Amino acid sequence: MHLATPAVSRLGRLLAVGGAATVLVLGGSAAAPAPAGRTASAVGASVHSGPYGQLRTVAALSADRLATADLVAAAKYGTGSPIDDPAREQQVLDAVARQAEEAGGNPEATVRVFRDQIEANKLVQRALHRTWDAAPSTAPTERPDLGKVREEINRVNGELVRALAASTPARTAPYCGGLLTAAALHVRHEKGLDPVHATALRRALPSVCG
Repeated sequence: MHLATPAVSRLGRLLAVGGAATVLVLGGSAAAPAPAGRTASAVGASVHSGPYGQLRTVAALSADRLATADLVAAAKYGTGSPIDDPAREQQVLDAVARQAEEAGGNPEATVRVFRDQIEANKLVQRALHRTWDAAPSTAPTERPDLGKVREEINRVNGELVRALAASTPARTAPYCGGLLTAAALHVRHEKGLDPVHATALRRALPSVCG
């Protein structure tokens, strides 16, 4: 399974075992994300100053978080582990609420955004599992370490919490919806998201404005 986004490339390094990175073989699966542009951190550094830049950073980090769904799906595939994991989801929501308070953000608003992030992540996982069920030759041949994948998710979560706190004025402004739509489209093209990940990105963002 060749996952070419920067976030997943970082995960490949994290998942190295015995000096060799874990390789997942997807074959020609259309559900794998296309090659990406800059990472969200680079985006944030270059355009963080204005409302559009702040919202674009939020959208880019959401896309980075979605890239981890491919590895979560691979880690769970064929194990009987359910995609829905209420206990883990609550841990994430509790953690981001605490981090939001520390960052000067709104914990309740942050939790709403992360509920959407979680549902978007599961949308990708389900799509990949359907693809692999329908075409077993495209299924991953090795299983990532879910613990290490979650370490990367936690890192992205922290960046996203801080980006949400920093973008509060833009997110609560009347113009937020239009700017966020434009920012998400930019991120989609910049990262070359396929239809599955593009749909998931839309699912990840509805609670950002408000």
